[in-house]
Amino acid sequence: MDIDLKDRIALVTGASRGIGYFTALELAKRGAHVIACARTVGGLEELDDAIRAVGGTATLVPFDLADMAAIDKLGGSIFERWGKLDILVANAGVLGTISPIGHVEAKVFEKVMSINVNATWRLIRSVEPLLLKSDAGRALILSSAAAHKCKPFWGPYSASKAAVEALARTWAGETQRTALRILSIDPGPTRTAMRAQAVPGEDPATVPHPSEVAEALMPLLGPDMTETGKLFIVREKKIVDYNMPS
Repeated sequence: MDIDLKDRIALVTGASRGIGYFTALELAKRGAHVIACARTVGGLEELDDAIRAVGGTATLVPFDLADMAAIDKLGGSIFERWGKLDILVANAGVLGTISPIGHVEAKVFEKVMSINVNATWRLIRSVEPLLLKSDAGRALILSSAAAHKCKPFWGPYSASKAAVEALARTWAGETQRTALRILSIDPGPTRTAMRAQAVPGEDPATVPHPSEVAEALMPLLGPDMTETGKLFIVREKKIVDYNMPS
């Protein structure tokens, strides 16, 4: 499906590499102006070059999501320049360590929760008023199958993604009478640096490239999308409902 996002304003976190990078590029290809956030300045500059090469435009915002005050200021800065936000892709996250829960260092657990959960909440709080000013606000919150599978040794990451999905579902319920549509995203195994960290022995050629995930997300961002508070499984290209435990 060819989604036209001309003149839409899109914010993407973790935009310097992986799914965030290619989602930002795909948004720009379709006419959106991309506000690209990440810690790595070099990666953001490479993204800017790629966006310019396809005729797109971007604003680079280098900052660390651990800087909660910077997240709080971001919404105000976007309002001053554009007056609204049409698209949020909350992609940035960290893995932590793969180890038994009792062996996880406190500082590692706290960092995973801070970046994956606290920063996502601060981001929602910062930009919600801007998304509500859009005629068709769209928010994609990157999650993981880890939120549901809860595999041994993946405790901090699984807990953080379960919390992120709870935030997204609650937010969707609160805004369901508005034009804002919110979905959690399960990208599935993807050829990213995080995946290499989690499964170091895996042949990266056996998992999809992040550009494939980015392309699959585009139909979720058009004005015709009506679903909210649900989960999009990229591998299946399907939106699914949440269910209570049986």
